[in-house]
This record gives sequence, structure tokens and C-alpha cells, in this order.
Amino acid sequence: MGAAAGDDFVSHVLVIVESIPPGRVMTYGDVAGVLGSRAARAVGQTLARYGSDVPWWRVIRASGHPPIEHEERALVHYRAENTPLVVTTTDAAYRVDLRAARWFPA
Repeated sequence: MGAAAGDDFVSHVLVIVESIPPGRVMTYGDVAGVLGSRAARAVGQTLARYGSDVPWWRVIRASGHPPIEHEERALVHYRAENTPLVVTTTDAAYRVDLRAARWFPA
């Protein structure tokens, strides 16, 4: 993939993430799917590199768990936005309720 194609992917990912409403989420795979791609990991890499100015916490793992190593920071946002959560016994101690919070662009 050339630089132009990569930049295009990045900009599309960021636009999709910006469009996710407060209190709603998409998985990395959901974002990739909207782009006609199966590159969920590339979505994660894009957010890691370029996502600090978009609501990165609204993109989660398919299990409903928050982004790795950002569980505490994400929880603050989830609580502020009233994102539906489920208490768990995992290392994050919670996950997002995907059935209630999952969102797809129209």
C-alpha cells in the first residue's frame, strides 16, 4: 500500500471514529468493515498513532473490553457518556455492553 492509500485509510478511520455518538461504540473490526476491509489491527494501529484527537475510547475489542493499556482512561469517558457497562472479573474489571452500545453509521 502506498503512502496515499495509507493516508486515505487513516483519514477514513478517523472520520468514522469521530462520527460515533457519545455512549456508543464500534469494534475495531466494525470500523474496518465499514471501510470494506478486514484490517481490524490496522484500525488499532491508526488510532494508536493518530487517534489522540478523536474519541478513541469508542472503539473497543470484539469482546467488549476497552483498548489495551487504556482501561482506566477509557472508563472515565464511558462513565461521563453513560456508556452501558458490565462488571466483570477480568483484569479490566468491566467491559462495554456491546448489545446495548454497539453503533453503525447509517
